[in-house]
Amino acid sequence: MEGIDLAAIISVAFFGSLGHCSGMCGGFVVAYSSAKIDVAMSRIAQIFSHLLYNLGRVTTYTFLGAVFGLLGSMLAFERTSQGILYAVIALIMVLMGLSILGKSTFMTKLESFSFFDRYLRRFFKEVMLSKSYASFFLLGILNGLLPCGFVYFFAVTAASTASALDGALVMAVFGLSTIPILFMMGFFVGILQKRDLRGAMNKIAGVIIMAYGFYMLYKGYLFLFTEAPSCH
Repeated sequence: MEGIDLAAIISVAFFGSLGHCSGMCGGFVVAYSSAKIDVAMSRIAQIFSHLLYNLGRVTTYTFLGAVFGLLGSMLAFERTSQGILYAVIALIMVLMGLSILGKSTFMTKLESFSFFDRYLRRFFKEVMLSKSYASFFLLGILNGLLPCGFVYFFAVTAASTASALDGALVMAVFGLSTIPILFMMGFFVGILQKRDLRGAMNKIAGVIIMAYGFYMLYKGYLFLFTEAPSCH
């Protein structure tokens, strides 16, 4: 992965966690904190529980990144296919950026679509009843499978690497970059839910995603219309 790619991933993930993720997952974090964390627990135990939940999310994201990176490697077996793949990915990224900016309903439609959401909800209910440390990690794993436009965006980015290892890295960096905000959600939920702050962070994330989409389009152009593209 190029340094500029990782910088963009971290930026989008961090600003997105302030805007999109705090809104999408904020209620869930507060809900599981209320249901699973006893006020009698020590502060260390509470911190450990939240860390396990977030590490569960990162584990799922990393696995998904490897899968999508592997799929991308199968599709990008030669230069023309690689260029077309980048062009399609660029279009998806631009649509996602417009959606975050409120100019499209693309991400909303994606997030409402899931083949197995109802099955996940059943497991969620069972895991929410447990207060063991393992249940926090399992809850994070399950949460990573829920429909989320941001997860789809980074899965597409992982596919563009055409590598299982790099795809896993993309999704791992994404997950790790969202931990600070979601980890602090229980302490600063009031601040993070403010519409003006969330709106500003969403705009920043949306612009970065669109810029990254145009960058991917440029990489596709190099593969399709130049002799020796310097994209790696």
